Amino acid sequence: MRLVESDSTHNRIQEMSDRPTIKPTSGAATIASPGTGTRSSGEDQITPLYHVVLLDDDEHTYDYVIEMLVNLFFVSHEVGYRHAVEVDATGRTIVITCELAQAEFGRDQIHGYGADPRMAVSKGSMRAVVEPAGSAG
Repeated sequence: MRLVESDSTHNRIQEMSDRPTIKPTSGAATIASPGTGTRSSGEDQITPLYHVVLLDDDEHTYDYVIEMLVNLFFVSHEVGYRHAVEVDATGRTIVITCELAQAEFGRDQIHGYGADPRMAVSKGSMRAVVEPAGSAG
């Protein structure tokens, strides 16, 4: 089958390219809006992005990680499970990528989520850090 792009299709595609998009990063959401950033001296300035990175420990269950991510970041159960597997296997997982203020808020929400009631040894929330999105981690 051969697809042919008509002028009306081209116009719809152009209109769509001006809309905000969500770009997934290994199960994490990145929200990018057209025209994001500020202008100064005639040059475009791009707003830097940051990762909220959830760190592994032995005091929280998979169910806790899934529940927390579903409740705080509105991810699906499946995406929450993938994050739980990744943080367990690698020691870390990027939960979301966004601007600094939102990343700090996300990290603080993780820190404030509380202990895992499923584990007696769980004394508090999981740890998370904010890292520049350009870093290798």
